[in-house]
Amino acid sequence: MKKIFLPLILLFALTVNAQQKVLQLYNGAAPGSENWTWNQVESADNVYHGNVVYNVSHPTLTVYLPDGTVANSGVALVICPGGGLQTLSIEQEGYQVGKWCQKHGITAFLLEYRLMHTLGTDPYKEMLAKMKANTVLQEQAPVAPLANADGRAAIAYVRAHAAEYGVSPDKVGIVGFSAGGTIAATTAYGYTPQNRPDFVAPIYAYFPPEMQVNVPADGPPMFLAAASDDKSSVYSVQLYTTWINANHPAELHVFLNGGHGFGMRTEHKASDAWADLFYNWMKLTGFIKQ
Repeated sequence: MKKIFLPLILLFALTVNAQQKVLQLYNGAAPGSENWTWNQVESADNVYHGNVVYNVSHPTLTVYLPDGTVANSGVALVICPGGGLQTLSIEQEGYQVGKWCQKHGITAFLLEYRLMHTLGTDPYKEMLAKMKANTVLQEQAPVAPLANADGRAAIAYVRAHAAEYGVSPDKVGIVGFSAGGTIAATTAYGYTPQNRPDFVAPIYAYFPPEMQVNVPADGPPMFLAAASDDKSSVYSVQLYTTWINANHPAELHVFLNGGHGFGMRTEHKASDAWADLFYNWMKLTGFIKQ
């Protein structure tokens, strides 16, 4: 088991996952969770044997600079992995997305946002127990606003430091998967000039109609993707409809198959195409020069 504790993150600001720069999102304790004292953990020792991060109490941004094989597009992308607000699916919805951005001239900022407290050593096991007891939404409720605030703060940070990272302050987007897609979609509502995303990409996001209210008049362009064999794909269809009914630009892909949580995996399914389609969409919308 690999454990990452806050003091180590503070000490080694240039470590963790292939020597990427890691930044604290807030100066001091994160607002609203000042009494959270648990330590962040990264581990694959769980019922699904997948590499996840859990017990995030001090949100961070891990920076992925373009690797130089292509021109810097000037685009910045905040990445929000999913995990039901219990975990972060850090490999396929985090690290691999950052590496994909590097190869496409995009400066990525991987957000590790605040999560529900995992009491044991297997966050998946605890999430399954909550699902069985039908208490997931109840237990997510106090944490969701904090995670959403982290998404907004990440956008504001990137825009404020755009020159430092060689990106354009009007090309700051956000992509999120599942619960991370909820965070991404939420940033498209109720924003300020500082934390308004220039484009939003909720991927198989949980974002039901009751959350699709008070659509802003200047809503950002949106790219959505999900798979038909994922029951939550209906939320992507509904959000797309909400967006185009408000006369905001949007593109939706509902793939034949791929299920929920495909991320950057190559599974030889229709959903494998989503990242290439997303990149092409960024070109067609003018964020990346043709």
